[in-house]
Amino acid sequence: MRWCRIDDPAGPRFAIVEDDVVSPVEGSPLADYRPTGERIPLVDVELLPPIRPSTFYAVGLNYADHIAHARSRGQPAAAQPERPEVGYRANSALIGPGQPVIKPADCTGRFEAEGELVAVIGRPVRHCSRDEAAAAIFGWTIGNDVSARDWQHSDRTLWRAKNSDTFKPMGPWIETAVDPLKSRTTVAVDDTQVAEFATGAMIFDPYDYICEISRYITLSPGDVLWMGTDAVIAMEAGTTLSVQISGIGTLSNPIVHEERPAAAKEER
Repeated sequence: MRWCRIDDPAGPRFAIVEDDVVSPVEGSPLADYRPTGERIPLVDVELLPPIRPSTFYAVGLNYADHIAHARSRGQPAAAQPERPEVGYRANSALIGPGQPVIKPADCTGRFEAEGELVAVIGRPVRHCSRDEAAAAIFGWTIGNDVSARDWQHSDRTLWRAKNSDTFKPMGPWIETAVDPLKSRTTVAVDDTQVAEFATGAMIFDPYDYICEISRYITLSPGDVLWMGTDAVIAMEAGTTLSVQISGIGTLSNPIVHEERPAAAKEER
C-alpha cells in the first residue's frame, strides 16, 4: 500500500495512493483511520512530506563509495564505521516533492545532494531484535539529504549545513509493500541520470541501526531513519534533482537561489 500526505484547506490529511488517484482518510495509518469515500486525481493534490516525524534520525557514512568520496575531498577522518551510530536532523528543513530546494544567498562552495532510503517507524521500539526491528517498520520513502559543504567544514555543528530551511526533501509517499534492500537507487539532474547504486549495499542496514538505537532510545511511531547514500551529486540552481528508488517512487525537487530581501541587500 502507498500512503501520502496531502495539503487541504482544513489541514494536512493522509491518503491512500492507487495508480493516479488518492483516497483521503480520517485519522492516521499509524493509528486508526477511516476512508472518507473521496477519490481525487493525483495531479490535483499537493503532496506534503509523507510523515511529520517526532524524531528525525539520520545515518552518516554508510556506503563505501561515500567514504571514498569524503576522503578524496580532504576528510582523512572519514573511515568505515565499526558500529551503527546515528545523528539527528531538523523537522523544519523538511519539504515535499516538487517544492523548491532554496540555496541560501550566502552559501558558497559545494552544494550537494545525497539520495537516501528512509525507514518510517510504525510502532514503539525498545531493546529489539532484528526481527522485531523489521516488524517495527511501517514503510519506506525517499529523502534528499542536501548538504552545504563549506558550512559543514567551518561550523562546529551541522546546524545550517544540513538543516537550513528546504534542505530535506522527503517523499513522494510511503510504500509498505517493498523490500528496498533489493532495490536500486538512481539520481538524475533534469532528465540525465548521473548516478546509480544498489540501495541495499550498506555497511549497516536499517535493522542494525534500529537495534542499536533502541538499546538507549525508544523509537516511536512516525519517527524516520535516513540511511545514507552511495552517490554525492553537485546541485546547481535552475535544475531539478530527482531521486528514484525502484519499488518506491521518485522524489523530484527544483533547485533555486534565495532571493534576498532588498533591505538585506542594502545592509551588505
